[in-house]
Amino acid sequence: MGIKENLMKIQEKIARAAEKVGRKPEEITLLAASKTRTPQEIREAFNTGVKVFGENRVQEARDKIPALSDLPIEWHLIGHLQKNKAKYAIKMFELIHSIDSKTLIEELQKRAKKENKIQKVLIEVKLSPEETKHGCKEDEVPELINTILSSPNLELLGFMTVPPYLENPEDVRPYFQQLRKIKEKMEEEFNRKFPHLSMGMSHDFEVAVEEGATIVRIGTALFGPRNY
Repeated sequence: MGIKENLMKIQEKIARAAEKVGRKPEEITLLAASKTRTPQEIREAFNTGVKVFGENRVQEARDKIPALSDLPIEWHLIGHLQKNKAKYAIKMFELIHSIDSKTLIEELQKRAKKENKIQKVLIEVKLSPEETKHGCKEDEVPELINTILSSPNLELLGFMTVPPYLENPEDVRPYFQQLRKIKEKMEEEFNRKFPHLSMGMSHDFEVAVEEGATIVRIGTALFGPRNY
């Protein structure tokens, strides 16, 4: 199965999951998670119709993005961002999914102002107990929202989470529901819309779509197994 066939299959599944809960498939952005993928693979995916790609590491993106600068790709950062890499992230990414601390927000504001850019961001919320996962705690969300809203060069578009990997996608549903509830609660509290929920990956994106995902981050199901 090539990337083109994989993409068609994924799009069908997104459409089915969306229709099941009365949503429009075009409300959902398919982000190709391109960690460890070669520029050739990314080019192929772009040519089959994928326009948004997500990188996990700033350094890998710095090596890769210049090789694809002839394509109008929308690049997102979906992995953890260290403060000392903020200046590079501002230059490369349209949307940063992984905001999880006040110090990172302050650094991004400083760097975005320098670049004269409005940087779009999502707050990453850690809803799983795993040590390896990044993100802020649920009770820290309001403070981070306040910090972003008072940063003139940052624009908050919503929330992201990485749930634990569970064999049965149904077992992941509560994590997606929880993130959606956080979004709804914060919209009420701050009296504004936060349109995006970035959640769902190759094996659980259908459940994520049913629970309100607007961005699904898909790697293996699109590109095939990873080569490390």
